[in-house]
Amino acid sequence: MKQTPAQALRDTGVRVTRQREALLKVLTEARDHPDAAELHRRARTLDDSLSLATVYRTLSVLEREGVVLRLALENGGARYEVADAPHHDHIVDLDSGQITEFRSEKIEQLQREIAAELGYEIVHHRMELYCRKRG
Repeated sequence: MKQTPAQALRDTGVRVTRQREALLKVLTEARDHPDAAELHRRARTLDDSLSLATVYRTLSVLEREGVVLRLALENGGARYEVADAPHHDHIVDLDSGQITEFRSEKIEQLQREIAAELGYEIVHHRMELYCRKRG
């Protein structure tokens, strides 16, 4: 059975408070890539004592412990997603800010080939394409 983000956090020795639980629930249920302010707005419906400062501190802990991935976008913003999803890459729409997940085995294979030609084995990678819709 797959481990929950809360259990993964407990396994690292980090206490799972009511506020962290609320934030993890929101992140787990998110079908988009919310920023800290949006996470705060959503999590306050579960725990109205949650402050924005607590959200930022908690996101830092969750990222450090590998439970959450931070997408540091070129425009300086950051969006978040749980780290337990299968590997995927992102397209960032520069006009709307929308983030679309995609996976391409062709790209994955090409990256492995390039790394091997240069004498490397890929341990981890992330790819973000910054795009505009054709109009």
